[in-house]
Amino acid sequence: MAEHQHGHTHSHEHDHAHDHDHSHAHDHPHRHEPAPAAGCCGGHGHDRDVAAAMPAPRRLAGEAEQAVFFIQKMDCPTEEKLIRERLAQMNGVGALEFNLIQRELTVQHQLPSIAPIVAALKALDMLPAVKSDSLDAAAGEAVDQAAAYRIPARRWALLGLAGVAALAAEIVAWSSGDERSLPVIALALLGIALGGLGTLKKGWIALRNFSLNMNFLMSLAVIGAAAIGQWPEAAVVIVLFTLAEMIEALSLDRARNAIAGLMAMSPDTATVRGPDGAWRSVAAREVAVDAAVRVAPGERVPLDGVVTAGSTSINQAPITGESIPVTKQVGDGVFAGTINEHGAIELRVTAAQGDSTLSRIVRSVQQAQGQRAPTQRFVDSFARWYIPAVVAMALLVAALPPLLLGAPFYPWLYKALVLLVIACPCALVISTPVTIVSGLAAAARHGILIKGGVYLEQGRKLRALALDKTGTITFGKPVVTDVISLDAGVDQPALLQLAVSLATRSDHPVSRAIAAQEGVVAREVTAFEALAGRGVKGLIDGESYHLGNHRLAHELGMCSPELEARLQAFEKQGKTTTLLCRGARPELLVAVADTVRPSSREAVAELKQLGVSVVMLTGDNAHTAQAIAAQTGIADARGDQLPDDKLKAIEALGAAHGEVGMVGDGINDAPALARAQIGFAMGAAGTDTALETADVALMDDDLRKIPDFIRLSRKAHAVLVQNIGIALGIKAVFLALALAGESSLWMAVFADMGASLIVVFNGLRLVKGVPARG
Repeated sequence: MAEHQHGHTHSHEHDHAHDHDHSHAHDHPHRHEPAPAAGCCGGHGHDRDVAAAMPAPRRLAGEAEQAVFFIQKMDCPTEEKLIRERLAQMNGVGALEFNLIQRELTVQHQLPSIAPIVAALKALDMLPAVKSDSLDAAAGEAVDQAAAYRIPARRWALLGLAGVAALAAEIVAWSSGDERSLPVIALALLGIALGGLGTLKKGWIALRNFSLNMNFLMSLAVIGAAAIGQWPEAAVVIVLFTLAEMIEALSLDRARNAIAGLMAMSPDTATVRGPDGAWRSVAAREVAVDAAVRVAPGERVPLDGVVTAGSTSINQAPITGESIPVTKQVGDGVFAGTINEHGAIELRVTAAQGDSTLSRIVRSVQQAQGQRAPTQRFVDSFARWYIPAVVAMALLVAALPPLLLGAPFYPWLYKALVLLVIACPCALVISTPVTIVSGLAAAARHGILIKGGVYLEQGRKLRALALDKTGTITFGKPVVTDVISLDAGVDQPALLQLAVSLATRSDHPVSRAIAAQEGVVAREVTAFEALAGRGVKGLIDGESYHLGNHRLAHELGMCSPELEARLQAFEKQGKTTTLLCRGARPELLVAVADTVRPSSREAVAELKQLGVSVVMLTGDNAHTAQAIAAQTGIADARGDQLPDDKLKAIEALGAAHGEVGMVGDGINDAPALARAQIGFAMGAAGTDTALETADVALMDDDLRKIPDFIRLSRKAHAVLVQNIGIALGIKAVFLALALAGESSLWMAVFADMGASLIVVFNGLRLVKGVPARG
C-alpha cells in the first residue's frame, strides 16, 4: 500500500470562540501508486491514476484542457483497458480518469480540439457522447444515460433465439452422434450469429489494438472450438458468455442506482413566488439564488435555503442521517432533499440546484470512486501477471504433450482453450469497485461522507482516536447550569432578572448564555461599563450592580471562605461562575458550562468496544478537561493543549497504537488533523469547505457515526477478502479440472459467470446500510 500522506489545512473558529463554523480547508496530496493494467479485464473503472503498465501519455507544454465523455459501451473493465491503451498512445493526451459505474471518462489533454479523441473512441466502437469540454462549452451532446444503461428488449430476444439454436445444435449432435453434420453446423452458426457477433467484433478490435482481453480470448476459444469440430460447444460458449455479460451489467445497475437514488431525493420542481407575487411551479434547476420558495407540509425541500416565514419540523435523514425531525423556525437553514413534516414554510434560496448540499454529497461520492482502496490496488497488481501466466500455461498445455509425449493434438488444444476461458479474472476485478461504491453510498445515506475507497478500507485499522472538546464532545455553546441565591432575603427570580439585564448589554459568550434565559424580561441599565477581563457594571433603578467572574469578586473584596469554596467546587466541575453583586455584597451565583452532547458518552463506549483508544485534546484548562472526561467515560483527557501540543499528542498516539484518527472543528486542530491518518469533520452539512475536503465528513454532530464508520469499514474489508477468496478459489478448482480433462468450455464460461455474480451480489450487500450498533 502506498504511504498515506496528508496535507490538510483545516480552517475554523474553535474552542473558546463558540460560534464555530466547522469550516475545513485541507488538501490531500496523497502519494498514489501507479495504477496497473488489470488482466484480461483491464484496470477497473475506479482508477484515477494512469496505468503504469501502459505507455506514459505524452504531454505538450501549456495549460491542460478537460473533456468528459459518457461511454455508452464501457460496462466492463475490458473496455476501460482497451480505451486506456489506445488513448495513452496519443500525443497531447494526459491523465485519464475512469468511472466504470457511471460509464464516464475524463480526459486531461492539450489538443486544439477533442475530435481526435472522439475519433479514437469511435474506432473502438465505444459510442462516446461528449458531456462537457472546456474548449467548447457547446460541445456537450444530449444523451439519455438512463436509456443507455438499459438492455434493449430486442437484445434479450436475440439472445433467447441464440440459446434455442445452440441448444438445438447440442440435441441434434447428441441424437445423431455427429457434431460436424450440416444441420449441427448450421444451428451452431445461427446461435453464434444471433448471440455472439458483438463479442467477435470486440475480439477483432482487441486484436487490431494488440490488447489481450476477455473478448479476444473468448473469440479465440469459439473459433478454436469450431476449428476442431466442437460446433455445438462453440455456440453454447458464446451464448453463455453473452448472457454473463448482460447479467453482470444488470447487477452493476444496483450499485449505480445507490448513488442515483441520493440525487433522486431532490424534487425536480419548486413553488416559486414571481415578480407579481403569484406562486408558480418552476423547474428546480431554473430557480435563482435569493428566490422565494414555498414548501407545503409533506413535500421535500427543493433547494437549500433559509426559512423566512413559518415554522415546522424537518426530517433531515437524507442529509445528516438524523432519525429525529429537527424544528425549523425563521432564520434556520434547510437542505434540499429533506422532508417538511408539518407546517408550511417559505424559504430564501441560498444555493442553486447544482450547488446544493445534496448535489455536493452526490459529487463527492462519485469522485470518491476514483480513489482506489488498498485491496483494489492489490487486485490490479495481481491481475497484471495473472492473465499472462495463464495464457503462457495454455500455450504450454497445447504444445508440450503433443511435442514431447506424442499425445494427440486436438484434446490438448481443447484443454488449452478451456484454460483461456477460465483465465479471465472478471469476478476478481469487478467485485472491488462494486463493493467500494456500495459502501460509500450506504455511508452517505447514513450521514457519513467518506472521501474515497482508501478511507473506507483504512477505517478498520484505527486503533486510537483523538477528540477535540468544544463543538465535538460538547455543543460548543455555553448554557446556564446552576443559579444559586446567596441572599436569603431576596427572591431568586428577581435577582436573575437583574443579572440578565446586565448580561444583555455584553457580547461575551458567558453573558450571552445568561441573557438567553427564557421568560426573563431585561430591565433598563444606565451608566453601563464593561470591565475588561472581569465583567460589567451598571445602575438599575439608581442602584449599582456588578456582574463578573471570580477575579472581580476578589477585587471587590467579597470572597469569603464559604464563597471561595463554592466557586472552586464549580470550577472543578468545568463550569464558569459569575457573581451578581449589589454594591459590595454578592447576592447571586450563576454557573455556565459548555454541555456534553447526549451521544458523546455512547460514542466513546462504542469506540472502546471496538478496541479504539479515545483521548480528549482541548485548549481548556485541566479542571474542565477532567470534568468533561468524567461525564463521557474518557480516561485520557489532556487540557491546556496548544496546536503544537495536539500535534505532538497525535504523533505519540501513532507511535504507541499505529493508525490514529482526529476529530475536530477548529483552527487549532489543523496540525493534528493533518498528521492523523484520517481527519473527521463534525457537522459538515451545508459547509462547503468541510464537505469538499474532509477525509470523512459527519453531516451532523453525532459522534456515534464514527464507530458506525469503523464497523462499515470492517465489514467492507471482510466482503473484499471474501470476494477475492471466492474468485480465486473457483478459478483454481476449474484450472485443476481443465488440466485433468474434466472441464469443458461451457462449464468454464458457466463457472466464470457464476463467480462474477456471486462476488458482485456479495459486494452489493453493503448497499443495505451501515451495520447495526452492537
